[in-house]
Amino acid sequence: MRPPRHILETALYADDLDAAERFFGDLIGLEKIARVGDRHVFFRCGKGVLLIFNPDETVKPPTDPSMPVPVHGSRGAGHVCFGVTAEELDAIRRTMRNAGVAIDADFRWPGGARSIYVRDPAGNSIEFAEPRLWGYEDPTGGAS
Repeated sequence: MRPPRHILETALYADDLDAAERFFGDLIGLEKIARVGDRHVFFRCGKGVLLIFNPDETVKPPTDPSMPVPVHGSRGAGHVCFGVTAEELDAIRRTMRNAGVAIDADFRWPGGARSIYVRDPAGNSIEFAEPRLWGYEDPTGGAS
């Protein structure tokens, strides 16, 4: 088997999907793909998808036999990191501060890449970082 080329989806869990939709859609600006009631809301991010699931709903067995998605869920803070340019980090900091979102951390890693950490309304750790943190130069994840 050859290793996968990229992560297609990343999932976080949130009890309040309305608050998650405002944070990721309105504040961060991700394009909403779909929302199904109080079960999930999905967002496009570059070539990937951010899935936000309500953990109370995803532990329920599927009722549609054509969609046999296994039950899943998580409790507690998760983490996702968005790749952004160095120039975008200052704008992100201002946007978060203006929206009343506390900055948990803003620092440079030993290799020089900068990261900003905030919390979404569900308490998940949301990071914005220069892709060179992982050896990429392109914010879309392309290798340097």
